[in-house]
Amino acid sequence: METAESNIGLYRPYPTAVTLVEVGPRDGFQFEPKVIPTDLKVEIISGLAAAGIQEIQVASFVRPDRVPQMADAEILVSRLPQRKGLVYTGLVLNPKGIERAIGSGLGAVEVSISASDRHSRKNTGMPLDQARKHGVSMIQRAKEAGLHVRASIQCAFGCVYEGPIARERVMALATEFLNAGIHGLVLADTTGMADPVKISRLMPPLRQIAGAVPIALHLHDTHGLGLVNVMASLENGITHFDCALGGIGGCPFVDGAAGNIATEDTIYLLESLGIETGVHMERVAQCTQRLEKYFKKRFPVKNRPGSSGG
Repeated sequence: METAESNIGLYRPYPTAVTLVEVGPRDGFQFEPKVIPTDLKVEIISGLAAAGIQEIQVASFVRPDRVPQMADAEILVSRLPQRKGLVYTGLVLNPKGIERAIGSGLGAVEVSISASDRHSRKNTGMPLDQARKHGVSMIQRAKEAGLHVRASIQCAFGCVYEGPIARERVMALATEFLNAGIHGLVLADTTGMADPVKISRLMPPLRQIAGAVPIALHLHDTHGLGLVNVMASLENGITHFDCALGGIGGCPFVDGAAGNIATEDTIYLLESLGIETGVHMERVAQCTQRLEKYFKKRFPVKNRPGSSGG
């Protein structure tokens, strides 16, 4: 078997380090029908932080009747352990959500808007034009409150309801968000339609308009292309990725949605390429095993303690 050092020369230059944003406590937990106690959420988030993850998305500020797993968002935030350099973020979809996030005491939020009109209506009850206006106003409100703001574009690579999403629409949304002064931009493959070709076509012009603002990819593994898309993203200069412990997650408003790229598998891939993450894979896996014990099922992650990479 070739070493990471010998393999890395076969590909385009890769970054020496990558930032992983753990979204399992939000994207993963909201997808489970069984409500997770706040105590267990705190335990898992604390374990992820101890594993070396520096940014964790802990909740979404949405209607409890639609996403009951997130009903304890404010209580959860108030109970999270604080540590220098550790950032907790919350997802917001509408103006009410941004006010709740500000009131919770979080220092960072992610404003999320879908590039698909049909998905936007299903997800937030708003048509795209209304949602994009709310998105800009939410960014401005969060910045006024002194919060760090990421903006994410859902269905950036296509939508199961609407079909292909024009690159021009994604670029226009990104430009609006960048002009509003966001600190980070996220492209979300919400319905699992990304592939290396789409990524390679979109990343160069997007990186050009983003300038110094970091771009992150939020990838799902619907068709088994999650880590393949990570590779394509690395080759296009992307150094920030959302991932979820155990590969949990999916959009509750998308039929057949698959989980996120697994944090453990992503770490294994990156480290095999000689790319540093600063995250201890086995400690993340221990958090996954704790959740599997609670849910009495196995999650789709391949790399587990003692598996030697599956």
